[in-house]
Amino acid sequence: MTDAHPVIYTVSQLNGYVKSIFENDDNLRYVYLCGEISNFTNHRTGHLYFTLKDENSTIRAVMFSRNADRLRFLPQNSMKVIVFGRVSVYEPSGQYQFYVENMQPDGVGALAMAFEQLKEKLFNEGLFDAAHKKPIPLYPEKIGVITSPTGAAVEDIRNILSRRFKYSSVFLYPALVQGDGAEEDLCKGIRYFNKKHAVDVIIIGRGGGSQEDLWAFNSEKLAREVYASEIPVISAVGHETDYTIIDFVSDLRAETPSAAAEYAVPDSNEQLIYLESVKNSLASLVRIKLEKEKQRLDRMNSAQILKAPLRSVEIRQLKLDSLFESLITIQQNRLKNMRTVLSSDAARLNALSPLNTISRGYSVTFKDGKIIKSVADINKGDSLRLWLSDGEAACTVEEIL
Repeated sequence: MTDAHPVIYTVSQLNGYVKSIFENDDNLRYVYLCGEISNFTNHRTGHLYFTLKDENSTIRAVMFSRNADRLRFLPQNSMKVIVFGRVSVYEPSGQYQFYVENMQPDGVGALAMAFEQLKEKLFNEGLFDAAHKKPIPLYPEKIGVITSPTGAAVEDIRNILSRRFKYSSVFLYPALVQGDGAEEDLCKGIRYFNKKHAVDVIIIGRGGGSQEDLWAFNSEKLAREVYASEIPVISAVGHETDYTIIDFVSDLRAETPSAAAEYAVPDSNEQLIYLESVKNSLASLVRIKLEKEKQRLDRMNSAQILKAPLRSVEIRQLKLDSLFESLITIQQNRLKNMRTVLSSDAARLNALSPLNTISRGYSVTFKDGKIIKSVADINKGDSLRLWLSDGEAACTVEEIL
């Protein structure tokens, strides 16, 4: 039996020691783990807390907000995922758990769920609204293309653009279109063309592939870059049946990269045919107009007034003379009628005139400027004035009879 005293540790020391063992083990520092999510909690801080389980076991897991913000989907209970991170010990409870740094859905079904989640989120925010979509310029001089420099898509786009509308210049922004770094490359391409204002329209896309191959175009970050672009964006991802998030956000969705090139520019041959048709129509209209004017000029040349202009003047002079004589006659008749009416009115006035009565031996008597009509209006000694046919006389009343 030894006399040595046993070493006594605190709980914190023990948990710290166990944690150091976990964190110094390289096999636990970089771990990929697959499992099904349960007990999921989206904390108000942005941290995600959940349990990963399989048929036989479970492990607690946490994903801090700095990593959760980069997720392209919202984890849910019963979703199968693949996570990358490290195993460590949470000292306060002495429980070991998985610290998730990255997460992706496990399987096509999970990818489809992530796609629908993001699609619904952006739709509710209004990023798909038609009111925000910009028109594609009819005759773009400069076209920006964001895609892989080695893929078939860029060659298809170049060939079709050069064949349809050789007057446009094509500027390629080489970018990864799948795998790590693709999302950021595609976003940089959108920002580059907008910063430089170097093009009139942007085509972004790639050729066909699996849902996983096209997943970079389902990025929320890329969708917001496309939405914020001041330059119209045509999405051209995969085949006709493939849909990605940027198809809904872009100003125009093309079924394929080749279709995007056709939508971006008009067909110069068709334009030439159209212009030729317009030219012929204008020429026809001009000919018709000239023919009508020629006919009108011929009618004018054949008019009698041009053949004998003085005769027309003479005829109009005769008409003017006749009108003048008629006017004089009318005026003379009017004056004659006016004289007759005036004479009749004068005779009636003369018959009623007091002067005419006076001339027959009558007189008018005034007192203080007023006509005397009755002896009651005068008194003995009043001064009166008499108005006779050939003058006036002043008298005094000596007697009233």
